Amino acid sequence: MAFLQSAPEPATVQIKLDPVSLVLHASGPVFLVVWLLIFAAILVWVIAVLKVLQLARLASLQARFEQESAHAHSPDQLFALAQRHADAPGARVVMELSRRVGTSRLLDSIAKRAIVTETQRASALMPTLSSIAAASPFIGLFGTVYGIMDAFLRIGQQKSASLPVVAPAIGEALIATAIGLFAAIPAVIAYNGLNKRVDDLLAALEAASEGWVEIASLSARGMQESIPLALQRTSDRPTPVMPKS
Repeated sequence: MAFLQSAPEPATVQIKLDPVSLVLHASGPVFLVVWLLIFAAILVWVIAVLKVLQLARLASLQARFEQESAHAHSPDQLFALAQRHADAPGARVVMELSRRVGTSRLLDSIAKRAIVTETQRASALMPTLSSIAAASPFIGLFGTVYGIMDAFLRIGQQKSASLPVVAPAIGEALIATAIGLFAAIPAVIAYNGLNKRVDDLLAALEAASEGWVEIASLSARGMQESIPLALQRTSDRPTPVMPKS
């Protein structure tokens, strides 16, 4: 009995109850969740900065192209402006129109397809922001649930519910939730703000494309008007059938 009473107790690792120590000494799944959420939070800010710069540049180029294209009254003038402002979204739409000659209806379908391409270009990385905003709270909740389970397991092993036993597990669980919200809240705000800018850019592009289609269709009308009237009438006449001898 004396030997059992004098047996040394197993040493326990003392963990400081500060966020950095709790993250560094977190259990396996919580450790993985926390660093995944930290990476997601950093990625949100990187994407937000890149998209702000991209959309500001596209809006500036588009405004300049629309301002100059308002003075274009012929297809040649419009196509020359598009070549000069090749990086503007509207200029890329006009360049697609310049590759085809047809009626307003045909050119309108070509412009709509080009606008879809510009929509995809302007919306790049937006699904990533949306996914982070939607998934981060649930990933943090998973870390929280696992941390609470770990706290109950420690209570069962130590036969004690004292604060030194449960505090580390509960602390890392709550930190996982906090980091999940830290990643999700900026992602939601950035997504809504950037999505509004994308919608404004595309709305202006669609509104201006109607005028570009009308100007581009003048080339097809000019080709039809340049055909002599007598030649048009000849082409409309049926081909005579020679009687068999």
